[in-house]
Amino acid sequence: MTAIRRATLDEIRLFHAKMMAAAGNATDDRLERIIEAVPREAFLGPGPWQIRAGRSYLETPCADPAFLYQNVLVALDAAKGINNGEPFLHAAWLNAAAPAAGETVVHVGAGTGYYTALLSMLVLPNGRIHAYEIEADLAARARENLRPFEGVEVIHGDATTLPLPPADLIYVNAGVVAPPVRWLDALRTGGRLIFPWQPTDKVGLALLVTRTDAGHCVRPLMRATFIPCIGASDSSGCRKTPTVPDAAAVRSIRLMRDEAPDETAVAIYEDVWFSRTEI
Repeated sequence: MTAIRRATLDEIRLFHAKMMAAAGNATDDRLERIIEAVPREAFLGPGPWQIRAGRSYLETPCADPAFLYQNVLVALDAAKGINNGEPFLHAAWLNAAAPAAGETVVHVGAGTGYYTALLSMLVLPNGRIHAYEIEADLAARARENLRPFEGVEVIHGDATTLPLPPADLIYVNAGVVAPPVRWLDALRTGGRLIFPWQPTDKVGLALLVTRTDAGHCVRPLMRATFIPCIGASDSSGCRKTPTVPDAAAVRSIRLMRDEAPDETAVAIYEDVWFSRTEI
């Protein structure tokens, strides 16, 4: 019987990078190379690790990093349900958001910094990453993990209340009922906001918002569900909630200060409303 050669970790990491790029329909050749270059295990602490399976976690049999190079969620804080996110989803988001060299990115919900690291490499040279993490222990780990990466600042705090710098991309990794106006205002013209819109327990949809001279255009991307974003997940001020079909029909976000909701509104909140009409 011919002996089976076991793949090396470098080979496993390269194959995972190819899988992520393919799953994300990557049009940026850099994405595969960057995923291969950034070891996921460097951001997840010592193994064995807790892997999300259904509504619970399974522990890996040992601390072999090969277990991490799958399309799996890995616990950062299992008690709070905080995970390092699904690789294929993030590959699709990174491709859609298209971070470019020299851009300024705000990362909301940075966790321990793995996807922050990928973002930082995609904006080289001369890009800047402002990574916000509300959990103090995770922010401390992210700050340490990201020391080798250029142009990264980790902020422990609430990105829904703290001032944001002018941004080309705001990348949100927590479920949002309605985006804070300060996020929309922080976008430069041509800037993008990508976030999981979770207005009800039946709607979980990734939206890509682009700021134009005329307003904020929206493109629904894919189903997506994250843990709630502290400060942006309260639905008590909602005046109209969307159905699943209505959510998928959203094409723009309007500011209440600029215009009142009309018959095209599918969701209405205190400061913003979502319309099925394009800008």
